[in-house]
Amino acid sequence: MLVADRQAVLLAVNEAASLILPDACPGSALADVAPAWLTAPPARRPGVGVQYATVQGPVADRTYEAHPTVRDDGTVVWWLVDDTDHRLAREALLVERERTAFLTDASNRLLSSLNLERCTDVTTMMAADHLADAAVVIAPAHGREFPVVSCLRGGTPVTSRVPDDPQDVPGLAEALQGFPPVPARWIDPVAAPAWLVPEGFGTVGSIVITPLPGQGVPAGALVLLRRESDAAFTETEEVFARLFAARAGAAMSAARLYAEQASISETLMRDLLPPSLHRVAGVEYAGGYRPSKDHERIGGDFYDVHPSAVEGDASLVVLGDVCGKGLEAAVMAGKIRNTMHALLPMADDHHRMLTLLNTSLLNTRNARFATMVLASARRRGNSVHMRLTSAGHPAPLIVRSGGGVEEAPTRGSLVGALPHFTAVGVDVTLAPGDACVLYTDGISEARGGPTGGAEFGEVRLRQALSTCAGMPAQAIVERVQMLTSQWVAGGQHDDMAIVVISAPRDEHLSAVDGHTRGRFTA
Repeated sequence: MLVADRQAVLLAVNEAASLILPDACPGSALADVAPAWLTAPPARRPGVGVQYATVQGPVADRTYEAHPTVRDDGTVVWWLVDDTDHRLAREALLVERERTAFLTDASNRLLSSLNLERCTDVTTMMAADHLADAAVVIAPAHGREFPVVSCLRGGTPVTSRVPDDPQDVPGLAEALQGFPPVPARWIDPVAAPAWLVPEGFGTVGSIVITPLPGQGVPAGALVLLRRESDAAFTETEEVFARLFAARAGAAMSAARLYAEQASISETLMRDLLPPSLHRVAGVEYAGGYRPSKDHERIGGDFYDVHPSAVEGDASLVVLGDVCGKGLEAAVMAGKIRNTMHALLPMADDHHRMLTLLNTSLLNTRNARFATMVLASARRRGNSVHMRLTSAGHPAPLIVRSGGGVEEAPTRGSLVGALPHFTAVGVDVTLAPGDACVLYTDGISEARGGPTGGAEFGEVRLRQALSTCAGMPAQAIVERVQMLTSQWVAGGQHDDMAIVVISAPRDEHLSAVDGHTRGRFTA
C-alpha cells in the first residue's frame, strides 16, 4: 500500500510496498520512486458514484494492478496487487486460442480439397505465414528426385525437383521415413544446402524438420526456416509445428490416396466406357449412352462395333442391357463384352455365340442376366445387308428413307437366365438412306412427360424416328437422346443406350475405309 498527498508525495509506505518499490519512503516524490504508469493522477470511471480506474503495468519482471482510493482530504491510497500469474495465464490462454483457431483453419483449408498439389501449396503457405519466415515441403522420392515446394512468408509457393541425397540435411532422411523429428538445437543452420533455402531468404538462423505423417505411409517432411536476425525456435514452437504437420500430413496423404484411386479407376473404367463409332467398310455407325445417374459414367448398358478382320466380311454390332445399375452392372457388362470379343471368330453364327455366352454366365456365381441384340452388317453395292438376332431384347427398328418405321421380327431368350438358349434371327436389307436402330429399354421406359410418370414408350419412339428419315446415323442418335432427355427432365431413369446403323446415300471412294473424311460420290 502507498499513500500520497495532492502533490504526489508519499505519506506512507507499508512493508509489502517497500519490497516492490525499494526506493519508496515517506517524503519522497512518487514520480521519483515509481514507474510512469503509476504516477498519473487517478482517473474517474464513467457511471454512477465516484469510482476511480485501476491502472496496470510492470515493475521489474512482475506485473501489478494499482487500485486507487481518493480520500476526502485529497490523499490517494494505492493498493498494489501482483497480477503476474493472472497475466501469464491470460497470455497463455490467448496463445492457445490463437493456435487452436489456426489449427482449425488449417484443417478446414487442407481438407477442403482432395487435390494433392493444392494441399501441398496450402501447407507451405500457412506454415510460412504463421510458423516461420519460410517453409519447405519435401515429398517422398519420385524416381531419383524429390518433389519440393517452398514458400517465403507472404509469397507464393514455388515447385521444383532436387536430386540431392536427403542424408545431406540432418534429420531430413529420418523425417521422410516417418521417424520422430530431430530437435532443432541439433541442426546446424550452416549445413542447410542451397536447394533447401528459398531464393532471397538470406542467412538461416534456425531450422525445424518434422515428418508429415500419412495413413500408414509418410506423406513427406516439413522444414521451417527462420532468419539469423530472428529468435530461434523454442521447444514449444517445435511441438506446435508437429501438431500442424500431423494435420497437413493427413490431408496430403488423403489427397495422394484419392489421386491414386482416381488413376486406377480411370484406367479400369476406360475399357468399360462405350467406344466412339464411325464409318466402317462403307457402313455408318453411331452410338449414344447415358447412365442412370448423371454423376456416373458407366452402367449396365453397353455396345460395341467389331470390324471384320477379313475385307468384305460383316462387322459385328453388340448392344446389351445387364440387369441392374451402377458399378456392379458395369463390371458384368465388361465381362460380357470381353467374352463376346473372345467369340469373334464365330461372329457369323449369332446363335452359337449367344449360346456359349449363356453357358459362360450360368457357370459364374453372378446371378445377373442380360438382354442383347446382335447385328452383322456388310456393304453390298449401295445397300447394307444385315443379320439381326435378339436375346430377350427390344426388337430393332428399321427406319426407311420414306419415313416408315418397321420392327425387325427377331426374338430370343434372356442370356444367363435359362440353361437352354433359343433365338430366331432375321435378315434385313438397308437401302441408301435407311437406318437400323438398336436401343435399350431405358429409352422406351423412360418416365416423365407432363405428368412426370408417363413412359416415353415405343409408339412415341417410332413417331420420333419417322421424322429422322434420311438423316445421318449420328443425327438420329442425337435426336433420340434430345427427346428422351426432354421427356425425363430431371427425373429418375434407367441406363439408356442407342446404336444406329445406316446405309449412306454416298459411296466411299478413298482407300482408307472410312476412317478419314476421304472422297464421296452420290
